[in-house]
Amino acid sequence: RGARCRWPGWVALCERRGLVRSMSAKGCSPDNAACEGFFGRPENEFFHYRDWRGVSLAEFRERLEAYLAYYREGRIKRSPGWLSPDEYRRSEGCGVVKTSWTII
Repeated sequence: RGARCRWPGWVALCERRGLVRSMSAKGCSPDNAACEGFFGRPENEFFHYRDWRGVSLAEFRERLEAYLAYYREGRIKRSPGWLSPDEYRRSEGCGVVKTSWTII
């Protein structure tokens, strides 16, 4: 609902990638609670409280890819029995797909 979600560059990028932009109704935050929770964690753990001055876009991407790999493979959570997301998926019989992140 914010200006960043309606920015023409973002709208065009979503359309090119075949992404559906979903914005909840005003005052209906539970619609996107899971997404907000997921993106809030990297924002706090990875982005904030760091000095990004002088960091090139390429270096930022490398650091973000390393964080995402850590998040999937090494960051344990209490609720699924102190397992990482990948370990939890394996324990549930789900496949873990190793991907090459394409960070826009």
